[in-house]
Amino acid sequence: MSVKQFIQLKKEVLIRIIRAFLSGDFANNARLIPFEMRPKGTEVSYRCCIYKERAVLRDRVIAGLGFSIEDDDEITELAQYANRALERKKPHFQPLTIIDIACKGCAATRVFVTDICQGCVARMCMQSCKFNAITFAAGKSVIDAKKCKNCKMCISACPYGAIAQIRVPCEDSCPVDAIEKNENGIARIDYERCISCGKCIINCPFGAVHEKSQIVDVLKNLENKSKGVKIIAMTAPSIAGQFPGDIYQLKSAIIKAGFTDVYEVAMGADITIKNEAAEFDERMKEGVPFMTTSCCAGYNGFIKKHLPDIKKYVSDTKTPLYYTAQKVKSLYPSAITVFIGPCVAKKNEAFYNDNIDYVINYEELGALFIAKNIEVLDCEKSEYGVESSKQGRGFGVTSGVAKAVSFLAKTQSDPVLINGLNKQTINVLKQALREGKCAQGNIVEVMCCENGCVGGNAVICSAKTAQNALNKLLEKSKDIKKEN
Repeated sequence: MSVKQFIQLKKEVLIRIIRAFLSGDFANNARLIPFEMRPKGTEVSYRCCIYKERAVLRDRVIAGLGFSIEDDDEITELAQYANRALERKKPHFQPLTIIDIACKGCAATRVFVTDICQGCVARMCMQSCKFNAITFAAGKSVIDAKKCKNCKMCISACPYGAIAQIRVPCEDSCPVDAIEKNENGIARIDYERCISCGKCIINCPFGAVHEKSQIVDVLKNLENKSKGVKIIAMTAPSIAGQFPGDIYQLKSAIIKAGFTDVYEVAMGADITIKNEAAEFDERMKEGVPFMTTSCCAGYNGFIKKHLPDIKKYVSDTKTPLYYTAQKVKSLYPSAITVFIGPCVAKKNEAFYNDNIDYVINYEELGALFIAKNIEVLDCEKSEYGVESSKQGRGFGVTSGVAKAVSFLAKTQSDPVLINGLNKQTINVLKQALREGKCAQGNIVEVMCCENGCVGGNAVICSAKTAQNALNKLLEKSKDIKKEN
């Protein structure tokens, strides 16, 4: 199954969940989703039989209703899950879940010698190994799996390309080794290590890693709008280009979907820029060697769980979402706030912030539009109460934050860009911590996803398409006001 196929499948499940909610018979129609998607006589698309496909779809519906697959007893019907979702007061904390029946149970990651090995005299593979994991026997190199650290130096050293690696996509993509196999060979998330970056979601070719949706929680509140409850949407800067039309048509479409009003999180980014620029100036004046940004939820989770000692170099400024939610709650204290963004990591941030009630992603917003037959291009343009700056709207891409802070800072800045957290870029941060300085510069922008937020796990379009659309918006946007 390709990533596009998985995304389409997940999208169809979400659309059907929303339509089931809107039908007036939520429980029964939610129960029928796997059977309607794979009716009797359907040609099997991905699994061995129609019954397994239905079983996987059942689990996708459970995750779409906001529950953990790991807690499923296989007896509880989808109708019961739907009713529980209606009764739920607060979303679950851990935002990720594994669909075990969808997991292929891939072979363990390992480096091994293939039959191409020529048993050469140079033994360059042995010389490259720092762990003495390679020996020579029966005319070829042999790797001791117990000693091998999967550093892959031998792969690079072999002149014949005779050494290969078995990769497990979800494990290989995780920057903090938070995924491992259980006793049955099925993927398991170590939530003590997980930073909810979402890389495993987009890298598993079987779609076995799933985000637990909060769409039903949002639908329940949209239904209460008629009772006077205000539902305020807060859209991330990276939303530009995710849907047809511009952000002003998108605002109208979101309101048409049932929300009371829409605020750009770029508005909060403008506050972040001012605070972070002032903080950068102060820290440089004090002689601090460098400062890292603090707006990425995935990076903040990484610091908390894996590199707490670097906290002294991290900006104390809050995220754009923090300031936006604070502003919205000050205007509408009893309103329900819903952040709409590109990744799963923001669900962790929201869990610890009482000003943020729910989080949905671009995929879920798109499913809501389809279920309600809303075409963004057909919507009239609607202005925002507060027009965000060019710099605030640029937060959605790599270099956007660093450029914004540099624009306002009085101190000369020399930005360093961490374009996606992975083993290599994490080593850059660890080296800066060890040495007490960042060799390349004095302000380090860290984005958990490559290309920035436009590369999040739940975006709809490619990073390049989103970047082009965002650039057009930035051309029409005004610079943030500089203070004298």
